[in-house]
Amino acid sequence: MSDLILHHYPASPFSEKIRLVLGYKQLAWRSVRVPPVLPKPDLLALTGGYRRTPVLQIGADIYCDTALICDVLEHRQPVPSLYPPQHKGLARILAQWADTTLFQAAMAHALQPAGLADLFGKLPPGAAEAFVQDRRAMGAGQPQLRPADAAAALKSYLRRLSESLESQACLVDATPGLADFAAYHPLWFCRTRTPSMAGVLDAFPSVRGWLDRMAAIGHGRPDALDSRDAIAIAAAAEPLPVDGQTFQDEHGIPLGSRVTVAAESFGREATEGELVAATRMHYTLRRQSASAGTVHVHFPRIGYVLQAA
Repeated sequence: MSDLILHHYPASPFSEKIRLVLGYKQLAWRSVRVPPVLPKPDLLALTGGYRRTPVLQIGADIYCDTALICDVLEHRQPVPSLYPPQHKGLARILAQWADTTLFQAAMAHALQPAGLADLFGKLPPGAAEAFVQDRRAMGAGQPQLRPADAAAALKSYLRRLSESLESQACLVDATPGLADFAAYHPLWFCRTRTPSMAGVLDAFPSVRGWLDRMAAIGHGRPDALDSRDAIAIAAAAEPLPVDGQTFQDEHGIPLGSRVTVAAESFGREATEGELVAATRMHYTLRRQSASAGTVHVHFPRIGYVLQAA
């Protein structure tokens, strides 16, 4: 049985990004369904506050944010690689743009009334309102794209993607890489979850062909797992040792300090714990959970704020 446990839900675009990476690397994994909106008590028992989706669990190690999860899966299964040898930096830069700027435009376009009807039309009354209120709370204080502005921006971004895909099969190289998986998931959401809003793709056949090729990768080999069993797995395990990792201090906060880590934007719920590692790429917090025992919660540096508790 695989030790890779993905906490996710079917309509989550960032989860689709990781599901497809798992498929690309032909990894077996265990699937834990989480609610799309709060409360998420079983997930928060592991993360300590972080509520964005997805989360990767390996024993008592909890990995937050898809940028970090992709690095973890690359380390687990280096071939096929997510990082083109000649364009590693470019792939990361494009992926960060896709996960932020492209994603925001695609979501603002997709989640108009017709798109919400696609998502929630067959669900009980109130589901759409609960989702909208939850996402408003997650993005409190952030500027919101108006639908017309989102559509204009999305068409420009699709045109740029199309120009890249007219001469090659993938965005950076001949085979899928990190940039492809990051650019795919917001367009997947628009195309498959809000089909009433997917007409924006019609003018870009090279993008639609690329979407088809990406979708054909599939999700690897998942097995269902109950969230309570995932917590029990964490409680029975020990976090991986962090001794010997190079400490990169940018904040004047020594290892062993009580700290919080939270996203810079969208879903700013903080996780508090003991800072046990701060490398050039990520932070690790040790925390105690009543149900999960001692866990290490890992965050990437980029996109997250470290503060003394």
